[in-house]
Amino acid sequence: MRRFVSMCICLASDFLLVLSVGWEDTPTLGSKDNPRVLSKDMTNGVFEYQVYQNHTVLFYHEDSKEMYVGGTDFVLKLNADDYHIIEKFSLNTTGQQQCKEGPCDNVITVIEKFQDSLFVCGTNGQKPQCWKLFPSAENRSQEIVESYEGTGISPFTYTHNYFSLTVDQDLYSAAPLDADGSSLQFRRKAGSRTNVWMYESWVSDPTFISASWVKQEEHPDDEKIYVFFREKNSDHNPEADPWISRVARVCKVDEGGSKRFFQNMWTSFLKARLVCGFPEESLYFNRLQDVHVMHANDWRDTRVYALFTSSWNSTAVCVYSVGMIEDIFESSDFKGYNKDIPNPRPGSCVKNSKSLPLTTVNIVKEHPEMTDWVHSMHYKAPFYVSTNNYTKIAVDRVQAADQHTYNVLLLSTDSGKIHKVLEAGSKPFIISETQLSSRSTIQSMKLDSKKKKLVVGFSEKIFTVDLQRCQKYNNSCADCVLARDPYCAWTEYGCTPTVPGGIQNIMDGEISVCSTLVKEQKEVHRAKRETVSPADQMTSHSVPLGVPFYLSCPIDSYHAVYTWEHGSQSSPCLQMQSNCLHLIPAMTRESYGTYKCVSEEKNYTKTVKNYHLTEQKIQDTNTDRSNMPFKMNDASDVGPQSWIILGLAVAMMEIFR
Repeated sequence: MRRFVSMCICLASDFLLVLSVGWEDTPTLGSKDNPRVLSKDMTNGVFEYQVYQNHTVLFYHEDSKEMYVGGTDFVLKLNADDYHIIEKFSLNTTGQQQCKEGPCDNVITVIEKFQDSLFVCGTNGQKPQCWKLFPSAENRSQEIVESYEGTGISPFTYTHNYFSLTVDQDLYSAAPLDADGSSLQFRRKAGSRTNVWMYESWVSDPTFISASWVKQEEHPDDEKIYVFFREKNSDHNPEADPWISRVARVCKVDEGGSKRFFQNMWTSFLKARLVCGFPEESLYFNRLQDVHVMHANDWRDTRVYALFTSSWNSTAVCVYSVGMIEDIFESSDFKGYNKDIPNPRPGSCVKNSKSLPLTTVNIVKEHPEMTDWVHSMHYKAPFYVSTNNYTKIAVDRVQAADQHTYNVLLLSTDSGKIHKVLEAGSKPFIISETQLSSRSTIQSMKLDSKKKKLVVGFSEKIFTVDLQRCQKYNNSCADCVLARDPYCAWTEYGCTPTVPGGIQNIMDGEISVCSTLVKEQKEVHRAKRETVSPADQMTSHSVPLGVPFYLSCPIDSYHAVYTWEHGSQSSPCLQMQSNCLHLIPAMTRESYGTYKCVSEEKNYTKTVKNYHLTEQKIQDTNTDRSNMPFKMNDASDVGPQSWIILGLAVAMMEIFR
């Protein structure tokens, strides 16, 4: 639900006080489709750029000690733990470029480990260029060697569509061949094998998302590279979505056709429609946004997590297996082709692609699309549908205390947040939300599964998000278990990163697994190392009669139901951002006393905040002030309108504290 948050107090016809906070996406309390925890401080590393960057690219391998960051006219080598700069490479625009539009900067777009060096490409003032970087080592100073003309690897401007991928000693890329962003090609551009590219009619105005190499240890000659993209729909019906999402594949051993036919063209290129939606209602999410490929020991079990958007302002995640994708490529008919299928089957991987018969290659040339569609593993519906505008996805595999393995989706929103979504069975569970930046959107994400970190790049900074910040659930065993966070388990030391024997219930979040003994152990350890929690503290306010007043407590779970208790009365909360408010329109004698903000989730009830309100006496305005110690700012000078503002101020201080 998206609403404009405002609060209004009307005192009289000539006086109106409105506090407007702005538009927000408001989760519904108690809903299973919203985050359990709203976290604002789950980062443990920050690097800030000296100058705001319109575009950045991160190069970071799992469990590495180093990270490379490319921006405008530079590449930085950073320490991956504390973000100090190890080395800086200045890569200004070369030559005397005359740029038609915009500045002639060299915006770095590609960073790959390629052959024996770091391979870097940039826009170079709309004349793409690539360099090999050799970092300083063994008493050798850093060296920048100009290597390649970069057209087809780097775009002409950073706003153009592109991606790159290294496979063994080869570089694959998708980038425009023309300065206007057209002639977008997926090619093997450089390396030990022959340069190969696409036939021009195979795709229509594509937007390439990514590519992934899926290894087959037992049959390396049959290994494929899968390409994910969307393209313009040839159906121009006004009711048809303008985009169609695709998965394509090429063979790693493909060297193109013979000199007489299809030389330097992919002989194995096939494509199929990637479907995410509700087939029974013919309702589909057709705009592929991002892809994460989770490799498995058996290549057929490799999973593809695909993020889609729609024309009705919703996003969805669909999950596919490479085995399912291969079944379509190996068994489907070829769209528009009605004759017998020759042998070898079009798209097959052969050691010598130049020797393929003309009939096989001709079908690839004229009919590369499969008739059948690739459906998701959850055939009838997407795995996860949300009104959040997600932009990027990563997926981590986590071994829980029960020795079972769970997948956790890490989804970035267009408002600078990260959602952790648990895949446990067929239904998603949104574990938490982390606000990283309110100034800009997330440009890049890199997952380090070994360190359980997520590196996130913005225009102004780079964050490292610790995925095991279990302190957020440290109030009790119930809080830890209810989180259903496979990174965290309850032990005698509190909620800690998962260890064998720790207490969890990932599938259901049932708190019955919490034993009395462990609770008592926790209280002993907690008393030694922690202060009293906010829920155990009593906050007191002295408020005059007749004025309005607000009470506030933080919402730490959108799966819980929050209420305010005062004496024998109970009332629901007024939700504002991530806080639960209670409005007292005008203080009366009955309004004073103790208030409790109480949350209930899965029959687990806890007090989140305690307040005690007492009456504040206001001096009679007719009293002689000559002998009073305070002549300014005392209660007699404070009118009812000021008390309204004071009440609101107290509430705001509680919210944004």
